[in-house]
Amino acid sequence: MIDIITKPRVRVPAGSSSYSLVTKTEGQPTSGPWFLPISGGWLPAQIGDTWNWWQRGFNLETMTPSALVEACISAYSQTVAMCPGDHWKSNSDNGRDRVTTSALSRFLKRPNGYQTISDFMLNAVRYLYSTGNTYAIAVRNSRFEIAELHLMNSMACNAYIAETGEIFYSVGGNLIIEKMLDDDAPLLVPARDVLHIRLHTRNWDPLRGESPIVAAARDIASSDAMAAQQLAFYLNQARPSTVLSTDMILDSDQVAALRDRWNEQSRGLASGGTPILTAGLKPLTMSVNAVDSQLAEVMKMNEQHIALAFRIPLQILGIGGTNFGSTELLMQSWLAGALGFCLNHVEEAIGKMFGLGGYPDDYAEFNTRALLRSAEKDRMESLVRAVQGGVKSPDEARAEENLPKVPGGFGEEPRVQQQVVPLSAASAIPAAPAPPPAPPAAPVAVPKPKGISNGNRLKFGARVGSRRGQVIFEEEETFEQHIRINKSRRVIVPT
Repeated sequence: MIDIITKPRVRVPAGSSSYSLVTKTEGQPTSGPWFLPISGGWLPAQIGDTWNWWQRGFNLETMTPSALVEACISAYSQTVAMCPGDHWKSNSDNGRDRVTTSALSRFLKRPNGYQTISDFMLNAVRYLYSTGNTYAIAVRNSRFEIAELHLMNSMACNAYIAETGEIFYSVGGNLIIEKMLDDDAPLLVPARDVLHIRLHTRNWDPLRGESPIVAAARDIASSDAMAAQQLAFYLNQARPSTVLSTDMILDSDQVAALRDRWNEQSRGLASGGTPILTAGLKPLTMSVNAVDSQLAEVMKMNEQHIALAFRIPLQILGIGGTNFGSTELLMQSWLAGALGFCLNHVEEAIGKMFGLGGYPDDYAEFNTRALLRSAEKDRMESLVRAVQGGVKSPDEARAEENLPKVPGGFGEEPRVQQQVVPLSAASAIPAAPAPPPAPPAAPVAVPKPKGISNGNRLKFGARVGSRRGQVIFEEEETFEQHIRINKSRRVIVPT
């Protein structure tokens, strides 16, 4: 049951170094501009200059939807929604175990009865970066565990501080919760039952986050003004794509006839035809002038400033920048910066809501490997290096790819190469044995020449040695001693 308390009327002066609450009367004036959290936009500071300001045709200062702002917000919300979450607890082996029976694990599978976890995270992160705040109200079961979380409209929620220092939230904007509670009025809920994720806060209000859109408001307004001016210019100007020029003086009937003939060959069903020009007529194509080109460069610079405010690499948005060597390098660059902060910020807020101990003992984590689902080559190279380096066992690497374990338990233990040993054991390694000496070369067997008598052996050797200079026989008594020569010599035997 929710306790109803009186709404406190408190205000902290802007620029105050102290956060002590000072009670103020209702309606105390402050300097503008004034942000409108419910309807959106700002009231300008000049609204009080004239008593009929609204009747003079002025409007609220708002920002029209921008394609680049939408791309930045969608990049965060869709990327976080892609990452599945798990509840982890550390164990005695300095490892961690996945918890599957906790309230957090059930929430990460089905946050409520009408949303998937992807729907929930998509809209939660979208609220976070578009308004700076995300609110979700908790519904508890009979064991006082969180059974469901329901997103609320961030523009219809606000935080209040009671005189005792307790924090309460006025939440609204969810039709399902309103029908469940049969109450259309905003609910006043204690902070323990509200998931509040906020970005950096203002100095005077630590309970309200601020969107990056505020920092990029000037660039967004500049882009909107240039786009609106160009739209009005192109709609009102009469700039054709091609004109016909001639030195002849034509009357109105001739000009009308030429225009009709040209349109017959270049408009409607006849588009792409080939007009035949006579009497010195020349077509001139109208190109973009230098002023329009400079305007396009300025608009491109504004887009880069908006992406810089959201801390998104230009390659993610597809508007330029240096190309990365692989998808993994691109995602790692973003994970090391703004995306890593977003994931950790959401994980810590969810962990606090469910009463977890915090990293590394008891925490929630979103698996970023899902971002490389389409980069199979990068995933395989990472797993191969982890297995070969002994960081992961084959079964752990196969589990990340949803593959079964190696039969027989041969993939349970990490593996390293034989030469990878600690330095303390290097001195105990025996030296490698010396290689055995090479065996002596076998003698070359030379066949005995045929057709030579024993009496002519020395004569044949002398004749060969003197004529060709290739073989030198030593004067010995037996033929066997004559044929024992070095390997580099050649023996010529007559045929």
